[in-house]
Amino acid sequence: MGREILLLLQILFPVIAGCLLFVFARRNNRSIQNMYVVTILGIEVILVLCSCLSKEITVELFCLTPSIRLVLCNDGLSGLFGILVVSVWLLVGIYSLRYLKETRKPVMFYGFYLIALGVLEGLSLAGNLVSFYLFYEWMTLMTVPFVFYNRTGESIRASRKYLFYSVAGASFALAGIFLLAGNAEGLYFAKGALNENANVTEVLLASLLLIIGFGTKAGMFPMHGWLPTAHPVAPAPASAVLSGVITKAGVLGIIRSLYYVIGAEYLAGTYVQTVFLTLALVTVFMGSMLAYKEKVLKKRLAYSTVSQVSYVLFGLALFTPAGLVAALLHMVFHSVIKNGLFLFAGTVIHETGEERVEDLRGMGKYMPVTFWCFTFASLALVGIPPMSGFVSKWYLAKGAMEASVGAFSYIGPAVLLISALLTAGYLLSITADGFFPGKDFVDATPEPKEGHVSMVIPCGIFAVAALLLGIFAEPLVEFVTTLGTGLL
Repeated sequence: MGREILLLLQILFPVIAGCLLFVFARRNNRSIQNMYVVTILGIEVILVLCSCLSKEITVELFCLTPSIRLVLCNDGLSGLFGILVVSVWLLVGIYSLRYLKETRKPVMFYGFYLIALGVLEGLSLAGNLVSFYLFYEWMTLMTVPFVFYNRTGESIRASRKYLFYSVAGASFALAGIFLLAGNAEGLYFAKGALNENANVTEVLLASLLLIIGFGTKAGMFPMHGWLPTAHPVAPAPASAVLSGVITKAGVLGIIRSLYYVIGAEYLAGTYVQTVFLTLALVTVFMGSMLAYKEKVLKKRLAYSTVSQVSYVLFGLALFTPAGLVAALLHMVFHSVIKNGLFLFAGTVIHETGEERVEDLRGMGKYMPVTFWCFTFASLALVGIPPMSGFVSKWYLAKGAMEASVGAFSYIGPAVLLISALLTAGYLLSITADGFFPGKDFVDATPEPKEGHVSMVIPCGIFAVAALLLGIFAEPLVEFVTTLGTGLL
């Protein structure tokens, strides 16, 4: 009984805490609010770790019909995603205390921030597709306020676009779930969940709908349009979690539906795999090109996310153990790296007010620590050894070469290499201009300075993690390999 309560607490504790913040928060108690938020995040970290360390258990909360059940399960994938979410939420939450200090009504942000954390932990613990979809929809509703937080006309329009794309993607996913429901009783996340007499045509069509539906949140072409619109107008902490975590919810949905319910071996060699590989590689290349041409810093990072998350989707589309391992590694590494990059962007904008790339020339002279953090994260995203990005991209290229996917075995690594070169062009050029500005540099007056320590430390932790996760990648590689072996 204790383990069942622990799973519920993991979800309900931050949700209730966020609701209480709305009820009891006062404007003149900002320091108390900050302490409250950090304390809740710290306790949630403990709850998630305890859940991960406890024995795997499945809990049925309630049953609407024999085929519609709300089920929770703390398996290996839920532990990986749950720890990733709560770790990012804690660091970005600490960063946001200073970043949002001078904004109006930060309580709105923190209330939804805590509620969204609980919903995401529910998403990670979902034991079947019905439960997953329920939390997935709530996740969208709880994160829309992140986009319109500044309450400008632009942010309102961006939030509508985010909601439109999210609802459209969720509708595709729901249609896929309906089709799949008749072919997999209960839609449980267990290998071999499909019925023996499953209709092949319906299962393949359902798979394609699920890929498009959950791929919308992951920023996959042609449903990527919300990312470059939402990120520039949202506050930096919101942009960080939208890019680093919320996009991974779409990835998690694809893994759960294709690998757990349907089975990768069922889809390998079908038209679904061909479409999936094509869309993933098109998105990788298109996102990198658009990022390379973009001059607005946060929008450049948003296009980068469009590209990099599709690295993960490409690994999943291989439907091999090596591809799944590579995808899970890049999911974790990209989350760490991209959160660091968006916090860098937020620090620069917060301290200087500059939002365009060309206006950052020479800023490394005034903000060396911040720019070094950006440089480490950038090297990791490019894939320079021994950074973490190199490890996941190595496994991706290796997995593609070993997979039986025809021309995609060679096209895939080639596209990944071109994307890596473009990534170096649109990220490392910022470092070069920041530290070695050349003749275009003009001294800033007044001189910018490093951000507050509560903003710099989270940036530093993400940058150092991007390095250490590459140097000491073996434990994570072994864990995701075990996870992948159990599915394929």
